[in-house]
Amino acid sequence: MNGILVTNHFLKTEKFDELHSHIIATAENMGISLEHKTNLQLATEKVNTDFVLFWDKDVNLARRLEVQGVPVFNSSSAIELCDDKARTYIHLLGTVEQPKTIIAPKTFFTADMTEFIEKAVEVLGLPLVFKECFGSFGAQVHLCRSIDEIKSLVSEKPFILQEFAEISAGRDIRLEVVGDRVVSAVKRCNSSDFRSNVTSGGTMEAYTPTEEQCQIAVIACKKLGLDFGGVDILLNNQVCEVNSNAHIMNIMKASGVDIAPMIFERILEKI
Repeated sequence: MNGILVTNHFLKTEKFDELHSHIIATAENMGISLEHKTNLQLATEKVNTDFVLFWDKDVNLARRLEVQGVPVFNSSSAIELCDDKARTYIHLLGTVEQPKTIIAPKTFFTADMTEFIEKAVEVLGLPLVFKECFGSFGAQVHLCRSIDEIKSLVSEKPFILQEFAEISAGRDIRLEVVGDRVVSAVKRCNSSDFRSNVTSGGTMEAYTPTEEQCQIAVIACKKLGLDFGGVDILLNNQVCEVNSNAHIMNIMKASGVDIAPMIFERILEKI
């Protein structure tokens, strides 16, 4: 069995190198020949392989590979839905509980959004959470306590405003789903930031999720079309975000569960 691991050419740090090396070593231990290619390399290359493990968000490349007949995991459509926080929210509406959310109207340049922000604050109250639609590791996510603070963050980039779940400030649950089951879970805590992300200074510890939390995570992943993914659930059991390619090394170190072999088992089941 031959496969290709696709990663982003421009993310070259020890953290990512460790992840990529672990995935490749796992594949080798399972008798899978996994070649490592970046999105820059594949921009000008054709592929001939049994499958692609797409550990990136370059949706256009993933879609091109699919059109050329290559099975891609996760699919381009699933990655696209997870990468855009507004689309994630819309797609999960009526399926799982989420924080009350208002999506900013589209603008093609930096515009005066005062009228929209004032109306959103009437609905959501203050403080509220400002999120750019595209971002990872808690970046571009801010807790805003005033209208002026929200206005200072607005640019031409799309964004959403969300009700602040104070009960979950600095704390959430990350559940890793593979196929139709939760395979690992951690609780994330940050005493110095409302964001629980490890990159923002948070810590992780192993966690035993409730049956309800497991059901929520599996339903969310199925709705978004994910074969595997990380679901962030607030302490009130609302889905905060869903990740198509969560950084599994931190989760493995905290929980003791290696998710990589399970991902390959899922891929082998489907091709």
